Amino acid sequence: MTSPIKRVLLVGGTHGNELTGVFLVKKFQRVPKLIQRVTFETCTLLANPKACEVGRRYIDTDLNRCFEHQNLENLGLSTYEAQRAKVIYLTFGTGGSLEADFVVDLHSTTSNMGLTVIVGSHNPFNMQLAAYLSCINPNVKVLDSRRKASDNPYLDSICKFGCTIEVGAVAQGVLNATLFQQTEELVYAILDYVEAYNTGVLLAKKDTFTIYETIRTIDYPRDEFGKIQAMVHPRLQFRDYEALHPGEPLFLSFDGEDIIYDGDSVVYPVFINEAAYYEKGVAMHITQQHQIFSANI
Repeated sequence: MTSPIKRVLLVGGTHGNELTGVFLVKKFQRVPKLIQRVTFETCTLLANPKACEVGRRYIDTDLNRCFEHQNLENLGLSTYEAQRAKVIYLTFGTGGSLEADFVVDLHSTTSNMGLTVIVGSHNPFNMQLAAYLSCINPNVKVLDSRRKASDNPYLDSICKFGCTIEVGAVAQGVLNATLFQQTEELVYAILDYVEAYNTGVLLAKKDTFTIYETIRTIDYPRDEFGKIQAMVHPRLQFRDYEALHPGEPLFLSFDGEDIIYDGDSVVYPVFINEAAYYEKGVAMHITQQHQIFSANI
């Protein structure tokens, strides 16, 4: 085992209209004993309080795209979220005044992602955690969102270890009791894993587990003016993590014409028709499925 985890940061409200994380963090702040463990300290954070107050994803710009080092070091960036990112990093990031070793960022999505654990790197801690969570709960999916660029804009990159939890489908600005409870149980399982990691206890894992590797995004069909010309096909809607074969319908034009997937291999779309991604030009993420041998982590 490497150095023990001394401080864990639980984050909600990175997006102010994703209420699962917002209200879970508020619950933990009211009843801190729920997240207390013996070998480490657990801190909580409402990342974007102004957006939480008004029930919006963000005030000026997406906070979860503000953590690239070049942006954190750019004194000319003055948006609310850019300034907020600097405060968060200087407090909880590497070398910060309350430096955390591990951050868990709680999100929700309008896509049918179920319980998804997103890992931004393949370090052994992250991967062993993913193997454990997928073992104890067969509904947990593991999504690999590693970027080719070395700099990472996401909040969960501020520490040595980090992951993002995405739950859905749930509408923006809405609480879903089932998903709330499932997310809460997942948080407790993560904290229990950290405790076991610190004490050298080996927790149950299957020989293999499935991981979905993001390879690219697909935008909606658009005209020369950038206007959307088709919708996610009804046969694909809410089918996150299901196989999409070449020749199967991907979009449906407003005139009722099928637009097919013309790739040459089976893929697994995720974040299908996520409401917040319309502005980003993303209709879905395309992933490949891999089996990971736990013994090789």
